[in-house]
Amino acid sequence: MRHVITLLEMTAAEIERVFAISQELKAKLQRGIREPLLSGRVAALLFEKPSLRTRVSFETGMAHLGGSSLFLGADVGWGKRETSADFAQVLSQYVDVIVCRARTHRQVQDMGEHSACPVINGLTDLAHPCQALADLFTLREVLGDVRGRTLAYVGDANNVARSLLAACAKLGVRFAIASPPGYEFDAVYVAQVHHVHPEVQLVQTHDPFEAVRQADAVYTDVWASMGQEAEQAIRRNAFAAYQVNEALMRHASRHACFLHCLPAHRGEEVTDEVIDGKQSAVIQQAANRMHVQKGLLVWLLTEAAGPASN
Repeated sequence: MRHVITLLEMTAAEIERVFAISQELKAKLQRGIREPLLSGRVAALLFEKPSLRTRVSFETGMAHLGGSSLFLGADVGWGKRETSADFAQVLSQYVDVIVCRARTHRQVQDMGEHSACPVINGLTDLAHPCQALADLFTLREVLGDVRGRTLAYVGDANNVARSLLAACAKLGVRFAIASPPGYEFDAVYVAQVHHVHPEVQLVQTHDPFEAVRQADAVYTDVWASMGQEAEQAIRRNAFAAYQVNEALMRHASRHACFLHCLPAHRGEEVTDEVIDGKQSAVIQQAANRMHVQKGLLVWLLTEAAGPASN
């Protein structure tokens, strides 16, 4: 049994296998074919945070695969009425896979430690592996082979950026990130990535123009994520020079695509001209959340077994 808590725990070969399944399922769906590969299987969607893409893509994906899903909100009392260990052990007796969208990373780790079924991280404060998998899958569709390409990220080194770095390290993509002072990757995480992948190509800078220079893709996210609303004014000031606009995009490669995990705060981290422009792949990227998560579910529930080796 395997969990997907962060992408550092998956091998490049495993990610490639998930992508192969995802590509096949996406192509079949476009032809109207919905194979019941997970017939009778049940996914529990245990969510503490609001969601559009993660919730709907997992629920729809399970339906396409012949399974079903249960959306579990605050009413089930996760972390309140009983210990996390008791909760995880009981819930995992009823379902085949648990998708957790939690306020803290520790909550999802605890779930994985006590669950009798696979656990997927649907978002925490430290990681968003499903998003990063869909992002790299999208890059491959847009650019072809991604090995040796450059993905430039402009903004906060948040959970999305952390998972992107891990995915890029696995697949041989150079990752350049431009953040204001104080909003970079922490040294502990960088050391962890280097330990798992000594060959990781990481460039950290405070200059967004340096980060995007000749990049094959430019990525950004909101300046204040869920739970950081109290810092919004401070962050808006700190990130004012980090907007992805047409002037910044002109420093990237001519064929560069624009990515955003959504929802976007238009006029802040990105302008309408960029997010709605011809280089934007954000809708394709959002759609791929479902396709890649279907591949991940099929892989976890039918193929994956035993611990991974990096």
